Amino acid sequence: MAPVRCVLPLLLPALALALGPAAGQARRALALEALGEAGELAEELWGAGLPGDLPELEPECRRLLAAFAEGSAALTGCLGRSARPVRLCQACHRHYRRLLAQYGSIVRALGNSSESHNCAKSILTSDRLQIVVTLSEFFNETWEAANCANCLKNNSEGLSNSTVEFLDLFNKSLTCFEHNLQGQIIYLSPNNYTEVCKNCNETYKMLNDLYNNLQRMNRQGGESGHSAHLCIDVEDAMNITRKLWSRTFNCSVPCSDTVPVIAVSSFILFLPIVFYLSSFLHSKQKKRILILPKRIQSNASLVNIQEKYS
Repeated sequence: MAPVRCVLPLLLPALALALGPAAGQARRALALEALGEAGELAEELWGAGLPGDLPELEPECRRLLAAFAEGSAALTGCLGRSARPVRLCQACHRHYRRLLAQYGSIVRALGNSSESHNCAKSILTSDRLQIVVTLSEFFNETWEAANCANCLKNNSEGLSNSTVEFLDLFNKSLTCFEHNLQGQIIYLSPNNYTEVCKNCNETYKMLNDLYNNLQRMNRQGGESGHSAHLCIDVEDAMNITRKLWSRTFNCSVPCSDTVPVIAVSSFILFLPIVFYLSSFLHSKQKKRILILPKRIQSNASLVNIQEKYS
């Protein structure tokens, strides 16, 4: 803003000359010449860096800011492209790690007592918006909400072994669906998916069992050391597969625990009947036991009376 204040005294007379009612050709030429000189002077003053002017970033500071901006753009693009179907953790973990390192470089500069301290301070906390800090918090919150740490190794260098195994089975399941659908469309009606259910049953069962095992492991703290939901990539993949299997193909997996469940359920249903039946029989037996002595006593009395009067 300082260069503009310096140039204003030159601009105003020039504009007055150019826009005055009695301005002639000579005055207009003088005005244009004055404006040209004012522009050149403004550029010289701006380049010189007047006292009180906005400070320019140091070259190292500009490099850190440019690196963070490029990393933010790369991660944003990756998140957008991987939104559906969800592939955030497996596709964007390298971009996220790189952005963390770039932000860490800026933060570490704050601890130095050199000029980089002022540089980092101007990037992170010099204004109310704090764009760099806000962007970093947004990416961290998104990453934590996706639970991507539960798909990665402890050092976040790549996918965990269990996640790789799950994604491999997931791809095999989709391939099986697609392969059996291609042959079925030709020979069967579109709503009959018996071939898919029969040929892909084993693969789907393995995928479903592995997902349930991952859930149990994750509650106890799995490979990543984070006890929470599974990462969004695995959850979304399993949701897609289950919807295809149950809603689209109308398949069902026979449960191996059906017989014990039916047996226990039947036992529980018959318990009230057994209870009331046993109570009824027991009460009748007690009545017989109570009545029997009275009959015996009455017969004995009758015998005594007959003996007395005989």
